[in-house]
Amino acid sequence: MASGRYTRIDARGKSSSNYCSTIVVVVIVAACLVGAWITMSSSVDPAGYVGMSVGKDAKQNKVSEKSSREFEDNSGDLPEDGLKGNIEQASERDESGSKLQENGSVGQESENSGESGQEEKPEKSGSDEDERVDANKEKEVESVKDEDVKSAEEDSNTGGDETTEKIQQESEENNDDSKIKTDEAEEKSGSEESSEGAKEKMDDSKLKTDESEDKSGSEESSEGAKEKIDEVKDETDSQSQEQVSTESESKDKAELLDETSTQTGAWSTQKAESEKQKVSEKSSDSSSEDQKAYKWKLCNVTAGPDYIPCLDNIQAIKRLPSTGHYEHRERHCPEEAPTCLVPLPEGYKTSVRWPKSREKIWFANVPHLKLAEVKGHQNWVQASGEYITFPGGGTQFVHGATRYIDFIEKTLPDIAWGKRSRVVLDVGCGVASFGGFLFDKDVLTLSLAPKDEHEAQVQFALERGIPAISAVMGTKRLPFPSNAFDIVHCARCRVPWHAEGGKLLLELNRVLRPGSYFVWSATPVYRKDEENVAIWKAMSKLTKSMCWELLKIGKDTVNGVSAAIYRKPMSNDCYESRMRSEPPLCQESDNPNAAWDIPMEACLHKVPTDPLERGSQLPAKWPSRLDKTPYWLKDSETGVYGKAAPKDFTADSKHWKRVVADSYMDGIGIDWSSMRNVMDMRAIYGGFAAALKDLKLWVMNVVPVTSPDTLPVIYERGLFGIYHNWCESFNTYPRTYDLLHADHLFSDLKKRCNLKGVIAEVDRILRPEGSLIVRDNAETIAEVESMAKSLQWKIKFTFSKDNEGLLSVRKTRWRPSEVETIRSAIA
Repeated sequence: MASGRYTRIDARGKSSSNYCSTIVVVVIVAACLVGAWITMSSSVDPAGYVGMSVGKDAKQNKVSEKSSREFEDNSGDLPEDGLKGNIEQASERDESGSKLQENGSVGQESENSGESGQEEKPEKSGSDEDERVDANKEKEVESVKDEDVKSAEEDSNTGGDETTEKIQQESEENNDDSKIKTDEAEEKSGSEESSEGAKEKMDDSKLKTDESEDKSGSEESSEGAKEKIDEVKDETDSQSQEQVSTESESKDKAELLDETSTQTGAWSTQKAESEKQKVSEKSSDSSSEDQKAYKWKLCNVTAGPDYIPCLDNIQAIKRLPSTGHYEHRERHCPEEAPTCLVPLPEGYKTSVRWPKSREKIWFANVPHLKLAEVKGHQNWVQASGEYITFPGGGTQFVHGATRYIDFIEKTLPDIAWGKRSRVVLDVGCGVASFGGFLFDKDVLTLSLAPKDEHEAQVQFALERGIPAISAVMGTKRLPFPSNAFDIVHCARCRVPWHAEGGKLLLELNRVLRPGSYFVWSATPVYRKDEENVAIWKAMSKLTKSMCWELLKIGKDTVNGVSAAIYRKPMSNDCYESRMRSEPPLCQESDNPNAAWDIPMEACLHKVPTDPLERGSQLPAKWPSRLDKTPYWLKDSETGVYGKAAPKDFTADSKHWKRVVADSYMDGIGIDWSSMRNVMDMRAIYGGFAAALKDLKLWVMNVVPVTSPDTLPVIYERGLFGIYHNWCESFNTYPRTYDLLHADHLFSDLKKRCNLKGVIAEVDRILRPEGSLIVRDNAETIAEVESMAKSLQWKIKFTFSKDNEGLLSVRKTRWRPSEVETIRSAIA
């Protein structure tokens, strides 16, 4: 109090008297002080003064504690190798923050005391009421701190009656001591991240984060308050990682960002291969739209929440001269990639996790009942309250896919599910129960079906956690390399294989590995009515002319069906000995690996016979084939990263194992237990997917058409993938992937595409709460991070070093309110 301060000055003035007098005077003065203090404690509101000082100090302590927690490194958000330097620095910051809190507390009290004294000197002659008015004005200024002030007032009321001279003397001494301590603290805070300025900066960052979360919070119904707080902390932690990175951390991180410089080397690109087939690729010039605007709108389209831009271009489909070969089910991309966001279905819920999702999914996520009405009796799919359930049946396996799968292997034991037969293409897959239950055999099945009157069958498959794409066998080649699949399966898939010279079956012959199998389970195999007998005869003639060997016809007595199993030849002897060249052999100039936007031809490609040529040998059995260097990679050829091809492959595998283990598993905010459907948007050799093989997930490996054509390597390893042009939409439904991984993809796409359209496509593909991992140059990382923030996604982790960066973000359920009508997608 001011009166106590000035009284001590008077007492020191009387110290010039003799010793005895001094003692007497001190006793008298002390008694007066006690009386005066008690009197003023009752007349002057202690909360109005002491409360403000303590209240402000209390808030400072709270801010310090909060900032300390936000700066604290979380082992779940940083790779282990990156923590080497950060842990020590975090410890130093915590120690510094603790000292600052102690020093700041004392210094703040002294500062407030000094300021009060300076303010009250000219007011000394004023009344007690004036002092209370001044105190109340100060309280109004501090009104934003009401809760802290109230807490401090309670403390001050209990301690305001302590009026010993010892406390007054300590208060006076603390004025000088606290000044020294404050100076020392300021010097120390100049070199530490936990200074007062840094704390205020973190508070501002926290407020901005809270504001951003408030906007998205109204759209997110599945996350609890605790999860939101954790996410805010994760976001703040990840931002602090970038700000507070030591030399040791940077070095370790930089090692995880290597293997980034790619070149074509000996590899051709799918684009080049396709152009050699004299098929012009659609222009993908960058849009003139300012990519820095980042203003998002909601797509207004006829397909609504199920919008697939290249399959729902209604205006282009209306202009087709013919639809007799399923042209209307093929890709017809709009001239410019949409930059709007697809709406969520009403009542959308977080997807059921695997393996429960194989049996049931939320009806609200895929609100379609037509298949349940049409195929319910065949145990495809059934409606059950708020769920859609999948009994595991199909048209050819009413009593369950597992029994049917075992029947096929029993018919031909050489199929050896999960050993010899690892990668399967299921044509006309329905809801993909066949592929879903082949996971139990350690088999990867890529299910394929068109977006047609069998409403949302591929969407059902993906929501269940089963690999599938929307595609049709129409006029264009499938987007896969030649000699890729171990088995192609068709269970009553409604494809006219024998029509038009067998063009469609010849396309299967292109993608089927030599020596591998075609399993055909359809009515012509076992029914004896006129139509089915005619189809069987036509198929028998066609397969014989293609030199396919009919190995066996098995009968499934439980399901009441039969299946014919054919094998593709491993030599050209049969082709050369045919009496008639029908179907004809393809021209030498016809590259079987050219697959992107290439018309089908009714011709046979020769089987590779050179022992060092891809396709001339069967791959090793699974799982050894995963890490075995493909026999056809030559030392004389340069790999993607500049090394000899075999060494390039080995180095890539080691690189991704290290990155996944040291960084991705627990360092960038990914909950891998919730990851099921994963996509590597630029896969190269499939090293990222191979590094995840022990997890209960699958990876769609995408090789961009402008990248080196390494997709055959991926299939050789027992993985699968697809060619794609990322300037256009992917053939999948919205909200179908849990994780997208983009390794140095976006910096390349910026040269050819509107990056905003690419990010809108990423948003379309990702499920809410899904994650995106980006590895790219620092400029691109910053641009993608800016777009992610504009989408109100959570920034889980970001790091950059030597112009290379790593970013991990999580999609939220935020959707814009403004709408954009896509004319090409309106019926």
